[in-house]
Amino acid sequence: MNNAIARIPTPENEPVRAYEPGSNERASIKNRLKELKATEVEVPAIIGGEYIYTGRTEEINPPHEHSHKLGVFHKCEKAEAERAIVSCLDARHDWSRMHWTDRAAIFLKAAQLLSESWRDTLNGATMLGQSKNIYQAEIDSACELIDFLRFNVHYMQQIYEDQPISSNGTWNQVQYRGLEGFVLAVTPFNFTAIQGNLPTAPALMGNTVIWKPSSTAIYSAFYIYKLLEQAGLPPGVINMLPGDGPPIGNPIMASEHFSGLHFTGSTRTFQSMWHLIGTNIQNYNGYPRIVGETGGKDFIVAHPSAEPITVATAIVRGGYEYQGQKCSAASRVYLPKSLWPVIKQKTIEQLETIKIGIVEDFGNFVNAVIDQKSYDKIKSYIDQASQDPEAQIIYGGKCNDQEGYFIEPTLILTTNPHYRTMEEELFGPVVTIYIYDDNKYTEILDTINQTSPYALTGAVFASDRGVIVKTREHLIDAAGNFYINDKPTGAVVGQQPFGGARASGTNDKAGSYLNLIRWVSARTIKENLNPPVNYRYPFLHSD
Repeated sequence: MNNAIARIPTPENEPVRAYEPGSNERASIKNRLKELKATEVEVPAIIGGEYIYTGRTEEINPPHEHSHKLGVFHKCEKAEAERAIVSCLDARHDWSRMHWTDRAAIFLKAAQLLSESWRDTLNGATMLGQSKNIYQAEIDSACELIDFLRFNVHYMQQIYEDQPISSNGTWNQVQYRGLEGFVLAVTPFNFTAIQGNLPTAPALMGNTVIWKPSSTAIYSAFYIYKLLEQAGLPPGVINMLPGDGPPIGNPIMASEHFSGLHFTGSTRTFQSMWHLIGTNIQNYNGYPRIVGETGGKDFIVAHPSAEPITVATAIVRGGYEYQGQKCSAASRVYLPKSLWPVIKQKTIEQLETIKIGIVEDFGNFVNAVIDQKSYDKIKSYIDQASQDPEAQIIYGGKCNDQEGYFIEPTLILTTNPHYRTMEEELFGPVVTIYIYDDNKYTEILDTINQTSPYALTGAVFASDRGVIVKTREHLIDAAGNFYINDKPTGAVVGQQPFGGARASGTNDKAGSYLNLIRWVSARTIKENLNPPVNYRYPFLHSD
């Protein structure tokens, strides 16, 4: 019998390792990369804890070395989806009734394992499978995922402790139940931490989950599941279904037991899924929770009072880290005419030192974009800009897919603030700059606010505090994460809860209690400690 009133260990952000030359951590990850590359894996579907090999396989290849085979994964369709639904429903009773401290212990153990013995494996899998350099992998698949696991447990306790007042003679409680049914988690390729958070956040709160990982990140997804397995996650709580979207998602969202969608991906896909849910709404046992983080067309605006070198560095880091494949990546930049010459010089000076290549070479800042489809799309934008009278490629623009999907960091200057690459999401290493007249700062803020359907991240650079306040308020609806004198990427769990509105999603703020609260259905319980024995109230008595 456990009658302890438990207190979750106070979470702290996981320290980021530096991987400096000669360090033990650098040697360790390099050895693990060699081991992973030397071993082919076979990734199954995992339903009810059982490994299922469908026979419908697809190869797993590093984006930076697409001739190398990391393994294969088995693709699921309707039969596996329906089997996963049954698995979720079978596991729901025991899981939802497991004491919250026992659920917490599983995810705290997963975080601890990842901070120690599993760190190299998940970092290495992310580097090879998603073409991230060691730093980008470390802040993602190690630190951010560890933070999600630890902070979410902390937020769970915070939610459960939020209880109502009780008047004399009554005792009031709120019970935070898991949703009735199951949750579908659809995860993207670009962040291993998001892959881990989207299925585990609802599961932590007592839900059972069907997890559909991106096919281009299935390699690290498999190791996330193995990590959770070692941490003690019971069979059937999270069921992993690799494969294409519609053959898996359509039967899942047709089920009467479908109770929630936790999604990160493209705006078009999210809108399509929302439409399908709406079409099926009369078939469900309840109204599904829909939580999504989608696209971004994220901005940097510099005021004439800005420090040019900090703007240039923000462009390089914010626009080109992980090949610009962050939904928060800086892709449209508005600069004052007076500062443009020096910002241009400082930016290009930094770009000229960037090396591009495979992840095993730690000197490479930029690696490959995720796949051929992405490569072709980004290249088409660059090719058009190279011939368009409204655009000028002032740095980069070279593309080569012979050995890997490599695209040089590309800087475009446009004379049109509504040029195509200022408005459309590219998801690649392309930044477009527009130069405005110094005396038209207010007008450029209007342009920023009206240019994009998205509202995910944005940044202002200025030394004038009045300008900072004006910009922050003028662009109040333009970004869910707003940065002052900093690049618009790199949100940290517990520090900058992440999410945006408009076409960027439902802004339910991953990395805070606001996300977890979406995965519970509250029940109020009133207990009368002194029940009445007659219906008559005092006012009914005669004078």
